[in-house]
Amino acid sequence: MKIKTLVVMMLGALSTSLSAATTTPAEVLDLSCWKVTLPVSLDNGDRPTEFSEKEIAKGAMHEDYFYVNEAKDGVVFRSPIQGIKTSKNTKYVRSELREMMRCGDTSHKTKGVNGNNWVFSHNESAESLKNAAGVDGNLKATLSVDHVTSTGEIWQQGRVIIGQIHAPDDEPVKIYYRKLPNHETGSVWISHEPNGGDDIIFPMIGPTKPNYWKQKDKDIPKSYNDGIALGEKFSYEIDINGSDMTVTISREGKADVVQKVDMQNSGYGLKDQWMYFKAGVYNQNRSGNPEDYVQATFYSLDVSHGSAK
Repeated sequence: MKIKTLVVMMLGALSTSLSAATTTPAEVLDLSCWKVTLPVSLDNGDRPTEFSEKEIAKGAMHEDYFYVNEAKDGVVFRSPIQGIKTSKNTKYVRSELREMMRCGDTSHKTKGVNGNNWVFSHNESAESLKNAAGVDGNLKATLSVDHVTSTGEIWQQGRVIIGQIHAPDDEPVKIYYRKLPNHETGSVWISHEPNGGDDIIFPMIGPTKPNYWKQKDKDIPKSYNDGIALGEKFSYEIDINGSDMTVTISREGKADVVQKVDMQNSGYGLKDQWMYFKAGVYNQNRSGNPEDYVQATFYSLDVSHGSAK
């Protein structure tokens, strides 16, 4: 679209005017096979701005929501509570990467079992295993969560999704970080959503309450100082081997925390189930101050897949 092209050109001009030596996200992370969705519309429309793989490679960035940190060693993702959502069914706002295995080759459609998405190796369909861009997957990221929300309903405060696997309709895994205002450090947990089912929560580091169902005073820990602090670097890894999922959280000076999930009965081996990774910040607060925000810096992001059969 001409409007989109003009927006990217204007953005590039703005970035250049700010600094002749502006570093772009594509120079810090390998984003050749990712697109990004931002919580604003640069053409005053009702759809969020997306930068494609090619646009990111050419230097696309946003000075508020998708940019390189001052040290030039990380890419910053920022998402306020109020912003443009990706669909009518989405309750929250995001600044988030979406894996695009086509790596700019638009002959492959975004959705479907094709050259842009991957499948689990226990997929029941030989045709799906053949047509997918890859089989099984591994995502590793090193990041710091630098700011979380502190306003709104208590169960939504401080909560953000920093990585996930998305299927056509559900999410095999979402990685949550949450730090409450009265806590020194934050918690990490994952949720597994079976195909067509409800989320199953797996605690990894620290408390998972308060939540929608349990948010009374007795459900809110008065303090927590043994988790991950804002600004502290840590890593996560999501590894899929057939119906087996392993999520690992790593911190310097501490033992890894590992959670395994058996997805044999989760419904993701069906022929029409295709997958993609996501990484960034998906703000999980919709009730606070509209300008309150979440922010994280990603220092590394590595993805790999097995070959289609």
